[in-house]
Amino acid sequence: MQIRDLPYPDPGIPDTRSGPRFLLWLGRGQLGGQLKALCWGLVHFAGLAGLPVGAGLAIQAVIDRSGPRLAVAGGLIALTGAAITVGDTMLHRAAITNWITAAARVQQLLARKTAELGSALTRRVAAGEVVAVSTGDVEKIGWFVEALSRFLAAVIAIAFTCVGLVIYLPELGLLIACGIPVLALSVLPLLPRATQRADIQREKAGKATELASDTVAGLRVLRGIGGEELFLRRYRRASQEVREAAVRSARMWALISAVQVALPGALMISVVWYGAHLALDGRIGVGALVTVYSAVTLLLFPLRNFEEIAMAYSFSRPSAKRAARVLALRRTAYDDERGGLDDARPTGEMYDPASGLRVIAGQLTAVVCGDPDAAGRLAERLGGHATEAEPGPSVRLGGVPLDELPLDAARASVLVQDKDPMLLSGTLAELLDVPSSGAVDADKALTAAQCGDVLDALVQASVDGSGDAMRSRITERGRSLSGGQRQRLALARSLVTDPEVLVLDEPTSAVDSHTEARIARGVKELRTGRTTVVLASSPLLLDHADSVAFVHGGKVAAVGTHRELMAGDPAYREVVTRETDDERPGGVEARPADERQIITPTPARTREEIEETA
Repeated sequence: MQIRDLPYPDPGIPDTRSGPRFLLWLGRGQLGGQLKALCWGLVHFAGLAGLPVGAGLAIQAVIDRSGPRLAVAGGLIALTGAAITVGDTMLHRAAITNWITAAARVQQLLARKTAELGSALTRRVAAGEVVAVSTGDVEKIGWFVEALSRFLAAVIAIAFTCVGLVIYLPELGLLIACGIPVLALSVLPLLPRATQRADIQREKAGKATELASDTVAGLRVLRGIGGEELFLRRYRRASQEVREAAVRSARMWALISAVQVALPGALMISVVWYGAHLALDGRIGVGALVTVYSAVTLLLFPLRNFEEIAMAYSFSRPSAKRAARVLALRRTAYDDERGGLDDARPTGEMYDPASGLRVIAGQLTAVVCGDPDAAGRLAERLGGHATEAEPGPSVRLGGVPLDELPLDAARASVLVQDKDPMLLSGTLAELLDVPSSGAVDADKALTAAQCGDVLDALVQASVDGSGDAMRSRITERGRSLSGGQRQRLALARSLVTDPEVLVLDEPTSAVDSHTEARIARGVKELRTGRTTVVLASSPLLLDHADSVAFVHGGKVAAVGTHRELMAGDPAYREVVTRETDDERPGGVEARPADERQIITPTPARTREEIEETA
């Protein structure tokens, strides 16, 4: 996998039984990249190992006054220098590729899990932990994957170098072969404490991040009750705890680094002292001593990978554990006792037990709520996204609870468009390229959503001069468009999807009345035979609905056509027309909700009949 090939067509199914198993699964998924980095690492370290040999041969050739051997030594040094340069460059390239592709795989898995769980994710995992996993933990996991191949190359290079020194010069080779493993394993007794301190640091950092997220989210409320300073003090205290934990962790890692410097220095002194005595006694030549000394010096480079892999694993193991815990979450909607449901889309009447709302299949139903927040919560509930603050039975579609449906079937059945929909950057064709039934094409959806002037604006703003609105680019969040234009494009995208039930929350709040009337007709015509729910209070939309449900106090208080409710329910008329007590005929007060008449839907009367009645 190359960086240009990202994202993965399928990131796979991770092993989430533990952090180390998750890291092992990631490594198995990157065998090709790991082998490539390992090979380039061996080339690099082979060059390092060959350099002292060439240096020793060159010095001995000068001592012996041998020109041919000096030329051979020079060629060997040049060759090893090229191997070091090329190997190091390509090793870095391959290792960074492994880092980025591993991080991208984890991010894709987290994004897929977030989409699967939806709002339930933050109810089951702390917000700070979600932020930590999706940012810092992904980087640390990628670091371990990147360092693994270089560590393996270093181990192989050190082993071959030690064996070569034992064969080349047994007197010094045995000393080096015994000393190198001691250097490599010297930090192992310190790792548990270093890992423990690093875990404490990450735990405190996660709590501080969670506290900061909660504070920012509730800042408006905190200002209203004067609680800003209280939460600021809590965050300052949490930040100081993170700082102290970070300092303690850094001290331990500094000690490990000091050991990694002191012990190789001691080995170097021992080799020089013993080798100098051997050279003075005439048991070895000067060139051989230079070769061994250079080899020991260059062995310090691969030895650094032992410290790095220890740090990478210590930091990535808890990160992988956290990521595995998030990825192991399952949507609780799957009911094992029922044996599950098939993926077929349920059809039929939609019923919300919490409010008593019934939506007739195949009709355009409007819902009027006096409280906009209550309307938003009702829209979420109709989409199967009931919040923890509003527990209760799930909405039923065709008698089947939405939270018992497989996720794909639930999303294919019900689509909710928020009152503030999001437009991502890209071309208009990419915006409308969404999973759909295929029954509604882009042209029909754009026409129904009255996007003609939007298309003209996109053509005029196009930089490629193609004159094709579908190829025109939309900036991030649709900032180059007006609020009404963004709203209509989002509506067109929802219409293209063509779900069994489409729930629209204030879909025309940002357009003028003439456009709103045309949109109401277009949506009704395009959605003929499909169930559509519109939460709005605009008479232009309500007049085109097959039936209107008036929700008061969280319960359905009246049902009928728009004209019937206008004539028979003062509270409904107050919400729709926004009239005050003084503006009502005779100053009539609205009747209590429990005294209102539930009106049975009847065929809509013509506008002439309503005008005559009025």
